[in-house]
Amino acid sequence: MPEEQTQSQLHRVRRLNDELRQTLTGGQIMLTAGIKSLTDAEQTAVMRAVVQFNDFTPDNDPYGEHDFGLVTVGATKVMWKIDYYDLNLQYASADPSDPKITNRVLTVMLAEEY
Repeated sequence: MPEEQTQSQLHRVRRLNDELRQTLTGGQIMLTAGIKSLTDAEQTAVMRAVVQFNDFTPDNDPYGEHDFGLVTVGATKVMWKIDYYDLNLQYASADPSDPKITNRVLTVMLAEEY
């Protein structure tokens, strides 16, 4: 957990991140060119895997924010990441726990695109 973040803020960030990932609401969804090149059925399977992801560990979630994951769908390795921006999408959010000043962006990409 970043030092400047309180436990209460961390819990709000985690809750907001889980909400975006699980419901695909509360932020923006970005699919990379690699994901968009998949068939509709493959894209659906990828998004289902992202929505259902719950394998958070100290290795992939060191700050407890639930903001990153790696899933494998068939033979396809997919990464997803949630970033926190200001409302204009120009700078990092001053407080990711405050949805009034934060625009969450969930990016889903093929691992090979990273």
